[in-house]
Amino acid sequence: MESPNTNLYPHFSDVEVERRRALVGEFIEEHELDGLVVFGWSAQNRTAQADVYYLSGYLGMRDNYVVLSAGGETTLFAQSYNHVPNATEVSFLDDVRWGGVDNGETVGEELLRRGLRNVGVVGWMPYQQHASMRRTTGEQCQFEDVTPSFRKIRLKKSPEELEWLQQGAAFTDAALAGLRDALKPGIREYQLAAAIETSYLADGGTTGFYYLASTPMSQPERCVPSQVLSNRVIEIGDVVTCEIAIAYAGYAGQCLRTFTVSADPTPQIAELHATAEDVYHGVANAIRTGAGIEDVWEASDAISERGFTIRDGLVHGYGIGLLPPSIRTRETTHGVDDDWVFEAGQTIVIQPNVISPDETVGVQVGELCVVTDDGARSLHSYPFELIKAG
Repeated sequence: MESPNTNLYPHFSDVEVERRRALVGEFIEEHELDGLVVFGWSAQNRTAQADVYYLSGYLGMRDNYVVLSAGGETTLFAQSYNHVPNATEVSFLDDVRWGGVDNGETVGEELLRRGLRNVGVVGWMPYQQHASMRRTTGEQCQFEDVTPSFRKIRLKKSPEELEWLQQGAAFTDAALAGLRDALKPGIREYQLAAAIETSYLADGGTTGFYYLASTPMSQPERCVPSQVLSNRVIEIGDVVTCEIAIAYAGYAGQCLRTFTVSADPTPQIAELHATAEDVYHGVANAIRTGAGIEDVWEASDAISERGFTIRDGLVHGYGIGLLPPSIRTRETTHGVDDDWVFEAGQTIVIQPNVISPDETVGVQVGELCVVTDDGARSLHSYPFELIKAG
């Protein structure tokens, strides 16, 4: 059922809500569960609420839970008490309640009331709340962590979700344009935040994150964007790398670009960027329905062949928040799902952060794409080439 105030907030259609309920119902049956306890919190600008958001339409703050039974009974427990009125307005669920003084105890009591026994847990639930839930349910409930398998439900995006991601990508492109306009000698890194945010806030975009780093091209010292903007003053001859994700109703684009400031790129920067561009296009062409990890590795081998490496990941699932897979280059892999197969409708970020072996300098190239039968199609429109600003 739609909220009576659906005109106040973006909302999905009843068809989309029912599609999700059907997928979750199949998941519960497949894993022989009686129900789910799904946890979300406000980390990474609320993208850690993604699982709760998927089931309730509420992208809240603090600790939030969805308790869902095999028969379909679904409750959103919102924390804090004063957040419940807004959660009731925003959520497409009929049953929205306060999580109580002790969320774990409240959830446990609900599981007892429903008589659930085999319960799947989704999300990084705090130890204290998990312990409280277990104490409350005693011997009645057996809990199983089903987080990785549950999140695979969210991999393939519906047409409605893709529309929202496309709008998030447009907000992200606007943020990049704002950054370029502000990138001038004399401005400090942290002052760029105002220009970035001004570019989308008035139009309804919300901040996912913006990372950036600046360093002189002649004597570089930074190879990857930083999560905390420094007070360094931008200078002529700098190279600036960034990774930006701006959202529409939680559905963010993600775009990575490299700028030079009032100067042409040095040969080193030009070579790094040319390599990153070649790898991006190779990987985007390789990732299509039925492709696997080896296809990505073959398309990215040029990085090591040209004497470079990476610090950031190469490909990761996205929307909303991080999703599988997580792929690095063949030489830098930290472990990977060898059986991974890409499917049409999955959304991924391709982001070759090509850096020097000594990690003194690097470039950022990449963006959010949707997997198709013919390759990965970008959802962004911001210029792809190395950008001269200032």
